[in-house]
Amino acid sequence: MGIGTTHGDTHVNRQAGSGAARHPSSFALSALTLALVLVGAACTPGAGDAGPLLPSVAAGSPAAASPAGGSGAPSTSGSTVASGAPSQSPSRAPAPGESAGPPTAASPSPAAPTAAPTTSLVAYFLLGEHLVPVQRTVPKTVAVARAAVQQLLAGPTAAESTGAAGLVSCIPAGSRLLDISITGGIATVDLTGQFESGGGSASMFARLAQVVYTLTQFPSVGGVLFRLDGQPVETFSSEGIVLGGPSTRADYRDWVAPIFVDSPAWGAAVSSPLRVAGLANVFEAQFSVEISTASGTVIAGRSVTASCGTGCWGTYDVTLPYAVSQPQTGWVTVFDLSPRDGSRENVTSYPVTLQP
Repeated sequence: MGIGTTHGDTHVNRQAGSGAARHPSSFALSALTLALVLVGAACTPGAGDAGPLLPSVAAGSPAAASPAGGSGAPSTSGSTVASGAPSQSPSRAPAPGESAGPPTAASPSPAAPTAAPTTSLVAYFLLGEHLVPVQRTVPKTVAVARAAVQQLLAGPTAAESTGAAGLVSCIPAGSRLLDISITGGIATVDLTGQFESGGGSASMFARLAQVVYTLTQFPSVGGVLFRLDGQPVETFSSEGIVLGGPSTRADYRDWVAPIFVDSPAWGAAVSSPLRVAGLANVFEAQFSVEISTASGTVIAGRSVTASCGTGCWGTYDVTLPYAVSQPQTGWVTVFDLSPRDGSRENVTSYPVTLQP
């Protein structure tokens, strides 16, 4: 599908680093600067109620704390005597022929609580001006698309939005989901009119991209149609963004980093070997991926070649074995090297929980 704007706006290429390959639909530098200013002004940290996924960390730098463990199960050591029960110790020996009474029954140990079943999914927020998938865990449900949109509308948690480089959402607070349906691979999402309030064209494109990426994480969804207060949307917001049919991920490629990590998600619990997959559009399709501990020690890394690069988007899917002795905060970092001086550029880094 094609998207456009009656004001002539198109997407802004946000390739980080001066040596990155430029997207064919790039604006001039002045348009890029304006778009970033608009995103920064209109997209704000959320105050979702999902609770922190990880200790508060500053994005792009190793965290100082590791998640604490605890079973939460009640102790089963020793014996338990019910309150108010008579003592079972006799005050005298039983007389000949007298019954000593029934033997004392051991008190049962309390059973450990059974964890309620859950469903894992992701919602897409922005790190800087780029989309990143963020881990969410909800009570088990078959209505995963509805649950994902609701998590998206709730916004980043306080821990995720902490710091100047934290996660933000361009979706206005108070936006609500009215209905959602999936037919023939197309999701139709109906949101309240608040969804198109405030912000300029960059903010409008970004919030549409957040919804499209969040819904198309599911194999059953290839595109998204928008409704506002029950009415089909053909022209979105006062910015005049024309939606000429179902929106797809390809329509919002300018909102992902030059090296886009779609798996693992921000805050996900991972195990070895760690699968890292996504898209890339970098010089000669070459880049690197690393896994590091909270202290910054690199424990795994490898070079990666995407299926296409230097002006085209290619896919990649690699695994990295690593070894840790206990669950702890770690970081997944992707980057390429400048062809001019070999310095790192197009860097994306965010936290995960490393499992042994």
